Amino acid sequence: MILEEGDVLVGDAYQIPERLWDRVKVLLPPPKRKKKSGRPRMDDRLAANAIFYVLRTGCQWKALPRSLGAPSTVHDRFQDWCKAGVFQHLWMKGLVEYDAEKRLDWRWQAMDGAMTKAPLGGKKHRSKPDRQAEVWNKAQPPGRRQRHTCRTRRGRRE
Repeated sequence: MILEEGDVLVGDAYQIPERLWDRVKVLLPPPKRKKKSGRPRMDDRLAANAIFYVLRTGCQWKALPRSLGAPSTVHDRFQDWCKAGVFQHLWMKGLVEYDAEKRLDWRWQAMDGAMTKAPLGGKKHRSKPDRQAEVWNKAQPPGRRQRHTCRTRRGRRE
């Protein structure tokens, strides 16, 4: 990849270690056959580095440094791997390994969440319309005759 002026280089801390890559690559689906000629397929390891960079830093796909690849290509690969269950299998294998090493207590589980009412829920705090009722009443779908809905105090139409 040719870097241009202003491109950000990503340090070694964001590269997948060899031991982890050996475990990830066996889970990857085979690449789809291309129907057209064009650019060669992005290397799976480079794509994995970019995906884990986004997941680790929390940056937007479009904010991905160009040194890691095109954001659309990396995101497409992420979606393909999600559909293939790559990340779920990786998580499950990691959990089984951790269990073998540290012994998880599978009977005890916790879930993080909150079960409360919305702080500003209900009619009292609902949002107010930004237009007056008279303006709403005057809005008519196209092709309909205009009706006069505004009346004076004596009940006559204006």
